[in-house]
Amino acid sequence: MPSSQSFSVRFFSRWVIFSYRYAVWIILLILALTTFSTLYTAENLGVHTDTTDMLSEEVPFRANHIRYIHSFPQHEDTLLLALNAPTPEQVHEAAKAFTVFLNNDHPHFSGIHYLAGEPFLEKNGLFFKDLDELGRISDYLAAAQPLIARIAESPTLYTFSAVLTDAAEELRKGRKLDLEPVFSAVSATLDARIAGQSRALSWQALLGGEAQKSTYQELIIAKPKLDYSQIFAAEEPINAIRMEAEKMGFAPDAVKNLRITGEVALAHDELNSAMYGAQDAGLLALVLVAAVLLLAFRSAGAIVTVIIALILGLLLTAAFATVAVGHLNLISIAFAVLYIGLGVDYAIHFLLRLEELRDPEQSFSEALNHTGGDMGQSLLSCAITTAIGFYAFMPTTYRGVAELGLISGTGMLISFLITMTLIPALQRIFPVKTRKLPDSAQSINHVLDLPRHSRKLIYFLTVAAIAASILALPKIRFDYNLLNLNNPRAESVQTFQELLGSAEDSPWHINILVNDSEEIEPIVKRVSALPEVKSVISMLDLVPQQQEDKSLLIEEMAMILGPVSFSPTAFLIADHYTVAEQRGALDRLRIALERLVDEQPEHVVANSAGKLQASLANLLLHLEKLSDASDGGDTKARVLRALNDDLLSLLPGSIQRLQLALSAQPFGEDALPVSIKELWQGSDGVYRIAVYPQENINDNDALRRFVRAVQEIAPSATGIPVISLEAGEAVVDAFIHAFTLALLGVVVALWIMLRSIASTVLVLIPLLLSALFTCAGTVLLNLPFNFANIIALPLLLGIGIDSSLHMVHRSRSGVVYESLLHTSTARAIFYSALTTLVGFGSLVFSMHQGTSSMGLLLTIGLLITIVCVLIILPVLLQSADKQQGNPA
Repeated sequence: MPSSQSFSVRFFSRWVIFSYRYAVWIILLILALTTFSTLYTAENLGVHTDTTDMLSEEVPFRANHIRYIHSFPQHEDTLLLALNAPTPEQVHEAAKAFTVFLNNDHPHFSGIHYLAGEPFLEKNGLFFKDLDELGRISDYLAAAQPLIARIAESPTLYTFSAVLTDAAEELRKGRKLDLEPVFSAVSATLDARIAGQSRALSWQALLGGEAQKSTYQELIIAKPKLDYSQIFAAEEPINAIRMEAEKMGFAPDAVKNLRITGEVALAHDELNSAMYGAQDAGLLALVLVAAVLLLAFRSAGAIVTVIIALILGLLLTAAFATVAVGHLNLISIAFAVLYIGLGVDYAIHFLLRLEELRDPEQSFSEALNHTGGDMGQSLLSCAITTAIGFYAFMPTTYRGVAELGLISGTGMLISFLITMTLIPALQRIFPVKTRKLPDSAQSINHVLDLPRHSRKLIYFLTVAAIAASILALPKIRFDYNLLNLNNPRAESVQTFQELLGSAEDSPWHINILVNDSEEIEPIVKRVSALPEVKSVISMLDLVPQQQEDKSLLIEEMAMILGPVSFSPTAFLIADHYTVAEQRGALDRLRIALERLVDEQPEHVVANSAGKLQASLANLLLHLEKLSDASDGGDTKARVLRALNDDLLSLLPGSIQRLQLALSAQPFGEDALPVSIKELWQGSDGVYRIAVYPQENINDNDALRRFVRAVQEIAPSATGIPVISLEAGEAVVDAFIHAFTLALLGVVVALWIMLRSIASTVLVLIPLLLSALFTCAGTVLLNLPFNFANIIALPLLLGIGIDSSLHMVHRSRSGVVYESLLHTSTARAIFYSALTTLVGFGSLVFSMHQGTSSMGLLLTIGLLITIVCVLIILPVLLQSADKQQGNPA
């Protein structure tokens, strides 16, 4: 053995003996240092949750995003409220009322945008429709005007039924009236009332010539005041919204509901699911890891020693992060996961080696002396190579990964120091005892011995797996969709995905910034021509075209409608009609519709008239059954009164809004209110162009097509679609560059420490094979890489290096293949991997999909690493021994 190696053996032996002799002082010193470090960390360590801040500002798309936020800060950190109701009138009124609440809640909100509720747009909304649509509305209004005029005089179920009866008779005589939407909508309202539910008739939809939908939606954008002193910065604003929604009668499963989404709500729910998911997984991991350690050591003292060393090392690493960086981000916070996964290995290797060398015939300090000398160099080599692997992430432009590399790399060195210093000291309190090799270990040894008898088969299977994995590599995918990291059952996620399916309301759209208004039109024309683009909205759309022609149609509609008005007591007239009179009016309508259908079954309204006739028959039968009850008369009156409200309560408001819209006059850009202009023109004079996708960009392929097509025309475009795609590619590039540097650094470090090319290659082969097989496994299991599970790769890199290095180092000490797998080294590798496997495999059950996918990838990678290190590597070592003339 070279003298330098002998020197290192003596150095590490003396190190651990010193710690053992002065155990009390060593333990007190480390506890004092850890206590101070913990207090310092608690006071000074911050957490940055903005994913864009993890990227260097020099990256082009990051610079574009910063420029956009500078010009339009109102679009940053917002909540998106989706209100739904059965009619456009109801959802509009609810949204306006909620907007009033938000505007008055100054402690929680600093800005509200409800575009559909802007008074300017309510008045001038008809100018934003095309001429054909205005013409159709004019025709429907002309047909409905007599109906509206008569009902305005007497807004009752009796009058309404009589008007529809006259209309049915006119249709039967051959008059052309488009009443199909009216018949269908009234039929649906009657059916709902028979079922004991309320479905108001939308006069806005009828007057617009549209079939009434089952639900209507309005969107409100709210900018909450975030309290970053709290873990959940948006908790108070979100709670304020939910409390007000409950007061206003909104309920999750009701016909009227309010759902919260947007970037702030998504981040809130993601943090919530990640924390509770980690909490549940942590409890499961604690139980499973304790069980594995108990299996490995059969000693409570050894388990306590490992856990103490792990906790103190983790706290010291956090203190280093506080001093060196000052904060954690959503990537670097994974240092804890990496430290636990790798730090426990050092402790297990040290204690199992000590147990192996423990002999009742010799003193404890002698066994500890041999363990320190034997394990010191091996653990130091592992710590240095793993640290180099992590430090290789530092030069990348992805700041989150760079900070992770710095913290985790130093954490490995801290773990080495803790293992060599604290664990020997703790042997004063929890000494390792001699014990017979347990039956479980003997069983493991028997299983691990099997490949020795099938060397050719192992080589064949390995080569076949390499070939298959190489073929699978081109199919590796990266999921750029940040939504897929979150809890799929969260309200914010489900609502956001629903909005993504709507091209008009998609919250994921691309923003193009231009400095001059003259640049807008050419870009809009070019982008609009792209097949990937559904629509483009800009400042140009705020002043509609053909206003003179539209104004003529609007004036014509105003003349058709006339001066319709409702008195405040108009709906009290309903009480003047008896139940019998109202039933008679309904029955006359039923008979008129029945005649129409019987005489003209091919009429364009025959189908809808038939449905309404059937609904009326069911309603009358329902009312007839109520007469059997003791209070049947009162019950029937209540049903008819409720039906009267369902059919007519929204009419006055609809007419009032229509009359406001019919008073509009042509306008220019100077008439636009500031609240609308500021959404499209920043205070610095920059203009915004919004580009909406043709496809649902919740799909990764659709996202890529959309972003790349727009970037061909506007390279500086920004927005969530651009950020997701570019950030994903930045992460992939960062990891490729980091792994390349890590591999080069590890190769050099191994060669320097091992002084043997053959040994260096033997260490690297399992590492490269496990990386190749793990990547192929993601293809086989349809498990794409994402922003969360890619953090598993450096952990697998560290475990692969450490495990291979321990095996090669032990074989170089003269242990032959037959004995190698029976040593504490093989058992330590097995139990270390098993503790990591059960610890992080429990993450699979997290409701946070990013955490779950990371747990699954770790599980796959660790299983493959165990196979490569404990099956393939020993076979290679046996072959190397035979080639060197050492018979197995």
